[in-house]
Amino acid sequence: MNAPVVIVGTGLAGYNLAREFRKLDSETPLLLITADDGRSYSKPMLSTGFGKNKDADGLSMASPGAMAEQLNAQVRTHTRISGIDPGHKQLWIGDEAVPYRDLILAWGAQTVQVTVEGDAQDAIYPINDLEDYARFRTAAAGKRRVLILGAGLIGCEFANDLIAGGYDVDLVAPCEQVMPTLLHPAAAAAVQTALEGIGARLHLGPVLTRLQHSADGVEAHLSDGSVIRCDVVVSAIGLRPRTDLAAAAGIRVNRGIEVDRLLKTSHANIFALGDCAQVEGLSLLYVMPLMSCARALAKTLAGNPTAVSYGAMPITVKTPVCPLVVSPVPPGYEGVWSVEGSGPDIKAVCRDADGKLLGYALTGEAVREKLALNKELPALLA
Repeated sequence: MNAPVVIVGTGLAGYNLAREFRKLDSETPLLLITADDGRSYSKPMLSTGFGKNKDADGLSMASPGAMAEQLNAQVRTHTRISGIDPGHKQLWIGDEAVPYRDLILAWGAQTVQVTVEGDAQDAIYPINDLEDYARFRTAAAGKRRVLILGAGLIGCEFANDLIAGGYDVDLVAPCEQVMPTLLHPAAAAAVQTALEGIGARLHLGPVLTRLQHSADGVEAHLSDGSVIRCDVVVSAIGLRPRTDLAAAAGIRVNRGIEVDRLLKTSHANIFALGDCAQVEGLSLLYVMPLMSCARALAKTLAGNPTAVSYGAMPITVKTPVCPLVVSPVPPGYEGVWSVEGSGPDIKAVCRDADGKLLGYALTGEAVREKLALNKELPALLA
């Protein structure tokens, strides 16, 4: 029997690659391996579930059995690979050797762990996949007070969503503004004002130093001496691409698993895409680049080597209280920002010395201008 194409991971990257591949090749054996339960879902929807009153089952789009049938594939769930042997084109699951024709690493990124003093570490919940979301919903059932650690994109999305679901939300982060690595300060101020307008309490600057159980829940002690009383804590302090198993196999890694425009790693017949991959130096943990990679890699796996290209990749942030679209300035470019508007409606654009658009941040009514601006944006990977 021919060795299968093996995809490790059944998130958006893994399942979308499998779908695109099956459009081009319906016969090559296909095996998907996942450490979780293998349900198909859209990870960006995790930060919309409370506002829509959807539990984990409600966010699930298909069972692993249905996906296996749809893809003419085998899906192995709750299975962790323990090693990769590039020389023999096989991977290991414990003592079991699994051969591959091509191996695709689509196992994503892991949450940055929060370690604090106190006895309430068990009250901290990262939400990085559907099973995480289910655990948090169970923990939050019947509670009201949620503390969110982190004021980046994910922290702000969860703040908006939890408030829409009826929760009281405090948000703590050691930064001067929300989404500090993503937003111009004027746009950040618009988002922060909108979140505060629906009841979010933002504590920007201090860090969490101690978390301890109390008679009526949990006490969070901050570095500025203040104490926040809450019931559960969401960790949204960031993601780190999973690279350990790749590095142990001698595959070149940096911030993520290094791949070229064909999404090929430093080893033959091993590819990577999605949140774990660093494509030509770019680590973009968003849906649009992932989809571009899935389409290109499917063609390569089907016998038509195809380099991935990234056009403009604007990011739509799910903060309905303050609509937000941002296109960050690409690394290595320098320009000057200009800001128009006031209150919730901010248009911040960055142009180089020749007047060429490099990036933007649009909030509120200014979001209407995104299509016109997108036509001016440079391609990230032409």
